[in-house]
Formats: sequence, structure tokens, C-alpha cells
Amino acid sequence: MQWRDLLFMHWPVRPEALRPLVPPGLAVDTFDGRAWVGVVPFVMRGVRPRFLPPVPGLSAFPELNVRTYVYAKGAGTRAEGKPGVWFFSLDAHQRVAVRLARWTFRLPYFDARMAAHTDANGTVRYVSRRTHAGAPDAVFRARYRPTGPPRAFDQADALTRWLTERYGLYAASGDGTLYRGEIHHRPWPLQPAEAQVETNTLTRGLGFDLPVGEEPHLCFSKHLDVRAWAPTQVTA
Repeated sequence: MQWRDLLFMHWPVRPEALRPLVPPGLAVDTFDGRAWVGVVPFVMRGVRPRFLPPVPGLSAFPELNVRTYVYAKGAGTRAEGKPGVWFFSLDAHQRVAVRLARWTFRLPYFDARMAAHTDANGTVRYVSRRTHAGAPDAVFRARYRPTGPPRAFDQADALTRWLTERYGLYAASGDGTLYRGEIHHRPWPLQPAEAQVETNTLTRGLGFDLPVGEEPHLCFSKHLDVRAWAPTQVTA
């Protein structure tokens, strides 16, 4: 599959604010003592099970996730020390994909009404409103665009590399069993970016708001090919 027109938006938060939201067996990862929450809008293309062709109408759609970064920690965890992504929510404009992902990946996917359009100047207009029955309301409206050419990954600063290069995700079942899924891709071709966020209530249902008055850490990627494997159990 391919991720296109992707924006990384990250805000620093206190690790203790996230600790209750992360399951046992995982520790909140930090950079210079600060945890980070990311809001990542993009468009998925070529979504399909391995060895099958893309299906028209099902293989391309906007997706928007809210995340933090963690690593496995604790007795009985076979992924001890491995860093990864913990998703608080993933909104998608494709009902079939939402249900398949909830079942296959055990991730908190939600139905949403979404649109993403890129104009002639490269500005992405992104709108999302969650519609999933029983889920907390969540609205995101923003414009964003790259402001410079792609940079070699080894030229990125340490924080940017830490935020973006994650090759695994964690998920948990209702009984607390922990799972890890592997993600493979080349290093992100990142560009500097600017964004105007009109509305962002994505974290309100989690019990915290993103910092007010603090500019997020931003970077943009035009496209990247990604392979993801269904999570496997890492705790008994």
C-alpha cells in the first residue's frame, strides 16, 4: 500500500498524562523527558491483502490517526524493549476497511466522513468528522503543504528521526493481551511543512487537550510505499 500527502503533526505532553491510556506491558517512550502525541492525516492507496489486486472503491481512502510512542516492558513480554506506535484512534473513510482493520489488527478504527483535496499549489485541504456509532465525536479540519524540497533522512534532526521512524505497532485485546505488528518501509522522504488547523477535537474523548499556544512539530511526505503485517501475540 501507499501513504500519500501525509502530514506529521506532533505536540509534546507530560508522560504521566498518557500513562493511564497505555496498557500494561507498554511504557510511554520519551525524547529528552517529554512524551509526544501525533496527529497524522494522509490518504491510503493500493490497500489490499497480500497477493490480491486492489479493489476499486475499497483500496483508496483518507485516514487520520492519533498516536503516541511506546516500547514493550514487563515480565512475560516477548517484545521487551522494542519501540513502536500506540494508536489512540484511527478514522477512515471506508466502512469495509474499518471493520477489517478492527478485526485483523485489533486497532481502534472508526468510521468517519472525510475528504482530502490537493490544489495546484500543493496545499492539501483535509476534513474529517467521525460518524462511528457509539464513538466519541471527533472533528479535524486543516490545510497543510510542504514548504521545501525533500531532505535525506540522515540530514533530519534527532527529534524528527525519533518521531517518524517506527517499524512496529502495538495493539491490545479486550482482555489485555498485547500484540505487535511489524511495519516495513524505507526511511521517510520528509519535507518541511506549514499547517493551518481550523478545528481539532481528536483528543477530547481521551480526556486531554493538546497544548494551546505551542506550535506543533511539522513535516510532510508526498508518498511512501508501506508493508504491514497483522499483529501477533507478545504476552500470554
